[in-house]
Amino acid sequence: MLMRTDPFRELDRLTQQLMSPGTWTRPSTMAMDAYREGDEYVVAFDLPGVSTEAIDIDVERNMLTVRAERRPVTKADDVQRELSERPLGVFSRQIVLADTLDTEHIKADYDAGVLTLRIPIAERAKPRKIAIGGDSSRKEISG
Repeated sequence: MLMRTDPFRELDRLTQQLMSPGTWTRPSTMAMDAYREGDEYVVAFDLPGVSTEAIDIDVERNMLTVRAERRPVTKADDVQRELSERPLGVFSRQIVLADTLDTEHIKADYDAGVLTLRIPIAERAKPRKIAIGGDSSRKEISG
């Protein structure tokens, strides 16, 4: 149901994480899992430490875009940072969704640093039985 378009995405993600934090013009990617559960696709994004106000989800045609921003949590001016390993900045991920998914009814939940999107499979893509019609009044031909 999901279509991958870039075979080097994982390499790019690792390179971006090592080189610099993401910016609005060049965001870092975020880790995700995607799987089918019954009649819906589930996509889970790791966004620990990101507030719900800093998450933006858009769907345009079949392109799903998730953007988030993680800022430093220092509250006082006299704080001296000793170690900073958690990535800060802007994160973004775009996914091309198949036509068989219903993008009008996507549900989003955010719990324990994981953004979970549930995308139902469209009714037209579900298997269904086709009834065979026919004329119930048969005519007999005599000759």
